[in-house]
Amino acid sequence: MNDTFVAKANEWDNPQRMAMAKKFVDELLKNVSTKQDWKALELGAGTGLIGLQILPLVEKVVFEDTSESMLNVLKQKLSGDEHVEILHGEVFDYKKQDIDLMFSSMAFHHIEEIEKTIQHLSAITKPGGTVVIADLVTEDGSFHSFEPIPHRGFDTAKLAEEFQNAGFEVKSVYVFNKVSKAIDYDQFILIAQRK
Repeated sequence: MNDTFVAKANEWDNPQRMAMAKKFVDELLKNVSTKQDWKALELGAGTGLIGLQILPLVEKVVFEDTSESMLNVLKQKLSGDEHVEILHGEVFDYKKQDIDLMFSSMAFHHIEEIEKTIQHLSAITKPGGTVVIADLVTEDGSFHSFEPIPHRGFDTAKLAEEFQNAGFEVKSVYVFNKVSKAIDYDQFILIAQRK
């Protein structure tokens, strides 16, 4: 696994990303009533900006990321007594169907096989479990300075359909934030429940 975040990991937690993480958590909590006995999984957890905010609200969080350098920054934030599992690898490496809440912010556009990933999320999420995804609405590629990444944002109707096809009921999908770089990019949130 090529770790493309080695150079960025130690500088990742800047005020803009911290503010974006808080907006996502606030929006998630408007839509989901978390329970203290839940097991949650964050896909593309990075340095834990989001998952560490969810951790006090649930029993355990699995922090998944393909970047060891980002997870190393996360580990420095942990005291060691938290109920966490660190998964350095792909989300496909997680096999148990015991997840009550799966969440991910700004990681989906880095995933090659979206349909296969959503099918796997269906396989590891309990019936009645919730998936919350935030990412960019379709953009021209300028967000990543036209670097080759798998997706230039998403057509939210198509993404919602892929979740439906994988055994989820999409509760809502809407734009909740603007990410400002040289221009503003719309950021959507999708909330789906496993049937």
